[in-house]
Amino acid sequence: MNAASALRTLSRPQLHQSPILPFLVPSLARLVVPKVLQATITTSSLPPSTEPQPEVLKTRSSAKRRRPLTKEQREFLDSALRVNQAGELAATLIYTAQTPPLARAHPSLLPLMQHMYAQEAGHFSTFNALLAKHRIRPTALTPVWTAAASFLGWSTALLGREAAMACTEAVETEIGGHYNGQVRVLLAWMRDMEEKGEEVGEEVTELVETLKRIRDEELEHLDTAVEGGAKTAEGYELLTGVIRGGCRGAIWLSERV
Repeated sequence: MNAASALRTLSRPQLHQSPILPFLVPSLARLVVPKVLQATITTSSLPPSTEPQPEVLKTRSSAKRRRPLTKEQREFLDSALRVNQAGELAATLIYTAQTPPLARAHPSLLPLMQHMYAQEAGHFSTFNALLAKHRIRPTALTPVWTAAASFLGWSTALLGREAAMACTEAVETEIGGHYNGQVRVLLAWMRDMEEKGEEVGEEVTELVETLKRIRDEELEHLDTAVEGGAKTAEGYELLTGVIRGGCRGAIWLSERV
């Protein structure tokens, strides 16, 4: 079982805009970009048809009463969406910083970097929209994470392909587990409401599906990084340990600040 398989089991705020790249380095414009090949990657330890689902994801009864979320549940969602938006901003910045040096040294990596960046930019856009819709403020630490993510991407790319892949593995290991935790909490709420004969709102069920989709795409990146030689990076254990510790610290702070 690989590392990714082991992880499976909400006034409108001013939002930081991600630098949506056309991959601007002039020297890269001359590269011939082949069509991105996306291998089929297993992102769940169970087939999709057998992954546990509460009944509210499958059927909806108009006879059930709907109750509003509790204060604690709303606070959880505010915190979760704030962290998710910050994390996806950081991911776009890491790939933004990594791509030019990696593509110069390894032109064949350019399609892969573009593919992963495009997915992260889509995740960032999703959470930006959710924060605006539910009037949740972004973390006050956005400037810090912007600088830190850019430095992390640039520095690991300079260390070489394997170090850049080790960075992706470390980040996605923490982020995949983080999204998994959020999905488990929401599914537990839904099962509890179902047992009480209550109807779960569409926003919650849609959020569960959104988080599961994004989680699976993040874990696809993890698998890709491992296949790309992440574990052969020089100082792998130290490098990934530091990055994973930094991710956990950033999550903890962004939930609160």
